[in-house]
Amino acid sequence: MWRAVAESLYERLGERQAIFEIAHRFYAKVATDAVLLPLYPEQDLAGAEERLALFLVQYCGGPEEYQQRRGHPKLRLRHFEFAIGEAERAAWMSAMTQAVTETAPPPEAAAELIAALARTAGFLVNRGGLSLGTRGLPGA
Repeated sequence: MWRAVAESLYERLGERQAIFEIAHRFYAKVATDAVLLPLYPEQDLAGAEERLALFLVQYCGGPEEYQQRRGHPKLRLRHFEFAIGEAERAAWMSAMTQAVTETAPPPEAAAELIAALARTAGFLVNRGGLSLGTRGLPGA
């Protein structure tokens, strides 16, 4: 008996090119955002853009190039040195939601990605009280 294999979120979003476009649009917004830009002390966003793109490719079920280059994502550990409160989480989600929407993926794939990233963004809150991550949401 044959079973259909469900497409990954990576495939439904449009694979590598589409995900890299999301990261590019996101960092174009970061470059002009008064809340987010201070979180990037080097002010050169090219490296951060590539890391995010590779992370998103892997996060969505694509090739594991991020892990091959940088090891396990360890998101909470890698972000702990940055003061991430509710304002930063909200600004990040706003910029990311806009970036995803602008690339015009299928609506169901966009909604799935945005929901997953909202959980992850909550997990990274490390200032101003307990993060959503302390309530058992996924992270790394």
